Amino acid sequence: MTLANFIEHTNLKPNATAEDIIALCNEAIENGFYGICVSPYYIQLAKKTIKKAPVKIISVIGFPFGYNTVSSKVEEAKKAINSGADEVDMVINLAAFKSGDMATVQNDIQAVVTACHLQNKLVKVIIETCFLNEEEIKLICKICADCEADFVKTSTGYGVEGATVDVVKIMRKCLPAKIKIKASGGIKTKSFAEDLIAAGANRIGTSAGVDIIQA
Repeated sequence: MTLANFIEHTNLKPNATAEDIIALCNEAIENGFYGICVSPYYIQLAKKTIKKAPVKIISVIGFPFGYNTVSSKVEEAKKAINSGADEVDMVINLAAFKSGDMATVQNDIQAVVTACHLQNKLVKVIIETCFLNEEEIKLICKICADCEADFVKTSTGYGVEGATVDVVKIMRKCLPAKIKIKASGGIKTKSFAEDLIAAGANRIGTSAGVDIIQA
């Protein structure tokens, strides 16, 4: 695999325009990126732009804070899939997790994973590692594994810090081999992306994909 095959070219800015998303899709096609990650609003535009090119469409659920109701996340996931998303990245209910309400956290993740797997779509669970200590990272990774998530993802990009090599190493050590890792947030250079992959990341979510592979 080339570095481009790891990259999910991302634009989740709240003020992103249709022209921005079309440009994102075209850059992904031209550079051979794995996929593009866009807001639910832009899934259909992305699908229309990508057409039959081998670029996956990823969208986000409960983004960026994750404290939506379980039912709203499930409906959001179903709508994203029906609109053309190949994969969804859901944010955990961090408020529930920090409050020790693990039943809600697990139900939240399980409900979205089940809804997506019924449609044969992949789910990544965003755990926002900048707000977690090592033991909390291990605990949420276990919950994600119990729920049979396909990936655990480090960050939304809206927290105080994004992916780090140390966090990816912790995640890789405690997750089963079948569960993959998406590193995201603050990844702007080729060397950093390569370090994250060496640490165990299987995907790189970044808005700087073109700069990274042209470095």
